[in-house]
Parts: sequence; structure tokens; C-alpha cells
Amino acid sequence: MNAKHKTVFIAFSSQKGGVGKSTFTTLVASTMHYRLGYNVAVFDADFPQHSLMKMKSRDLAMVMENESLKKLAYKQFTTINKKAYPIMQARADSVLETAHEFLSSSSIPIDVVFFDLPGTVNTPGILNALAGMHHIFTPITADRVVMESTLIFTQLLQDVIMKKGETSIETINLFWNQVDGRESTPLYAIYNQLIDQLGLSLMQSQIKNSTRFRKESEVNSKAVFRSTVMPPDERLMKASQLDQFINEFLKIIEL
Repeated sequence: MNAKHKTVFIAFSSQKGGVGKSTFTTLVASTMHYRLGYNVAVFDADFPQHSLMKMKSRDLAMVMENESLKKLAYKQFTTINKKAYPIMQARADSVLETAHEFLSSSSIPIDVVFFDLPGTVNTPGILNALAGMHHIFTPITADRVVMESTLIFTQLLQDVIMKKGETSIETINLFWNQVDGRESTPLYAIYNQLIDQLGLSLMQSQIKNSTRFRKESEVNSKAVFRSTVMPPDERLMKASQLDQFINEFLKIIEL
């Protein structure tokens, strides 16, 4: 691999489960690799779930069982002329070394490596792994427990790890996920003000919540949203405002 090629390390990370870390890793990796022309790789270090490894197996099986998706996948891979991005299992305490070994042996230059990391600071090696990221993106929801956990975690990264200087972190970015238009607007305003007072970065993009976006669970579906082998359906991207998120995401990482 060309040693001068810069590979960006990115993690969707949070100390709270169920806020969308693995989902966003998949959505953004698939959009970049299959639709935008970037080469990406993913390391699943979220022991013991390793949900991305399992997701890829389910996605491949579903494509083979669904004629509509099989046709879409065939058209996709013959058009872009490259394979599905690799998802590799690793341990949090050695994932950085494993990633660098992979990059040094890769026959193609990798633009972005995504890391799906455990959601607890008690995991051995997790803080060192986070310190090795270039950019961290943290999904948040308008829930008091989620917010308290996330803000403490983000301040730890920003005020302890980043200020020590022994880190690759360039940005830490919070963003609203599962936004329900029926929820009280003042609630978000209060949280936004708190985030600003703490000196944390909040993305302008907000991801809308809808059961329509869970298309990977529908066996007879003609479109997918979350998939490791295909990009999100463009109509669903627009409806969820994921398209706006991707644009802002690309500006932040400056590829």
C-alpha cells in the first residue's frame, strides 16, 4: 500500500447501548463504499456481541433469498466493480495494531476505517483505542439517562484524553438520532444549550425516527436501509435526513 495515503480512523462511540453506534457504522460505511466511491473497512471490536459480523452474515443470506435485492446487488457490484467492504473481528485492546497491520498488507488504499467499539470504559484497552481515532461521532437521544451518560463520557474524552496530547483525536461530534417530530421542541433547545455550555460540538444534522427505516428486517422488501452489502435506499436516506448527515460528516472528516 502507498505509505503516503492517509487513512482516517473513525468511531461511532457512546457509553449507552441502543443509541445507534453499530447502525451508523453500517449506514455511513455502506454509503461511502458503495455509492460515493471511497474504499472502507470495518473492525468489529464490540465483544461479545460482534453485531456487525453477524449482520453481514444475515445481509448476505437475505440478498440470496430475496429476488429484488439479488438483482439490485448484482447491478451494484457490476457497476462499481469492487467487492463488499471487509468486516473484521478484533479485540479492543489490540484493534489499533490489527488495523495498522491490515492497512500495511492491503492491496488497495483504504480511505476510512470504521471501528465498532464496546460501550463501556471498563473494557480493557478501550480508552487507548478511542485515543487512536481521528474523529469520534456520538449519537444522542432526548433521554435523561442517555444524555447524562453521553455528556460525562464526551467530557472525559475531550478534557482528559485530548488535553493530554497523546491522542490522534481531531474532533468529537455529538448528533441527534431518533428525533421524533412530535416531541417537545423546548426539550431539544434545553439540551442544545447545555451541550454548548459544556463546550462540546453538536452537528446540525438530525436523524429522524421512523419504523420505515428498519427495512433490513423485511424479507420481501424491495429496498434496504441498514445493510453491510448495499447502500441505504436514497428515498429512505432523504426521509430520515441521513443524506444531510452524510454531507456534514464528509465536511468534518475532510477527506
